[in-house]
Amino acid sequence: MVETKTSSAPQVMVPIRSLGVNHRARIARHLMALEPHDRYLRFGFSANDAQIQRYTDGLNFERDEIFGIYNRRLDLIAMAHLAFSADAELAACAEFGVSVLASARGRGYGARLFDRAAMHARNEGVSRMFIHALTENTPMLKIARKAGATVERDGSESEAHLRLDPATLDSRLTELVEEQFAQADYRIKVQVKQFWDVLAQVQTLRRDVQDAQRIAPK
Repeated sequence: MVETKTSSAPQVMVPIRSLGVNHRARIARHLMALEPHDRYLRFGFSANDAQIQRYTDGLNFERDEIFGIYNRRLDLIAMAHLAFSADAELAACAEFGVSVLASARGRGYGARLFDRAAMHARNEGVSRMFIHALTENTPMLKIARKAGATVERDGSESEAHLRLDPATLDSRLTELVEEQFAQADYRIKVQVKQFWDVLAQVQTLRRDVQDAQRIAPK
């Protein structure tokens, strides 16, 4: 079997965390923030806000796995959807989809999310991961080919499939460590944001008091 390829150069760990139902609103905001052409590439059609909301509302967090990358402002700047087959005969298959905001491009987030999803898939017993994409979605297909996937083109659409190695102790421990790191990183970002939000409120209140003192009759 073919396993996702990794670069020999050391890479800085990107905090990619598993998202639960409490992140549904942020997922919707992320997808609605995509530019029109990015929506087209992600969904295969020009999805409007209502269609994106229906997609988000229909996410099955118990069956599927959603991964996300947050920035310091707790904006979801990149996310991936690993959808497991609902057909018992295709239980060893999963489909991957990814989206990255334009402001976060060029940092390899799409490839990192792909690697993270592939690792989780193999740890869950998946032997084959699929990507359905428009043929013009060259960044996504490039990620798939680089990972060792076979890409088949059928007109305006392409399908990539990657055979995954069985899970190992190393793959399971690696996923556990990466998830714990991402959870800790998220908690720190929440605390930092709360601190700056409180500080901003204090500064606003101070300015209001100073302005009131200046205009008060003497």
